[in-house]
Amino acid sequence: MKLEELRAMVKKDLTVDPTELDIASLLVPQLHSKYLNLLMDEKLILRKLKLELSALKREKWEYYSGRISEERLRELGWEPFHLKILRQDLDKYLDSDADLAAILTKLAFSEEKVEFLTGVIKAVGNLHWNIRSAIDWKKFTHGA
Repeated sequence: MKLEELRAMVKKDLTVDPTELDIASLLVPQLHSKYLNLLMDEKLILRKLKLELSALKREKWEYYSGRISEERLRELGWEPFHLKILRQDLDKYLDSDADLAAILTKLAFSEEKVEFLTGVIKAVGNLHWNIRSAIDWKKFTHGA
């Protein structure tokens, strides 16, 4: 799910109609469950991306250092790398590699989603208190 879609869903779900506070209060556990499941799914995606990054980084290190086999190059569909790179310069090649950059971009988006969903779960947890405060305010303004 894209971050924009997630934001729109949260905006819709966390909008409370002041005339239906009782219904909104009853929906809080469902919202909590929904966003907790989304958070758990995204954390699993994040872990998978971290593992993929580690594996690809090792393979790219072998590739740029000239230690990867010809057979593995064919499996990956990579062209042989003919330059001889000094050990201290290897990071420059790894940092500018397109395949690694693509995974790092996915990783960054996934981390942002995890952070966003963590905040949403906190907001859902506070929703009960906000609804209760609204009910108390209505009671106060109506003289109850």
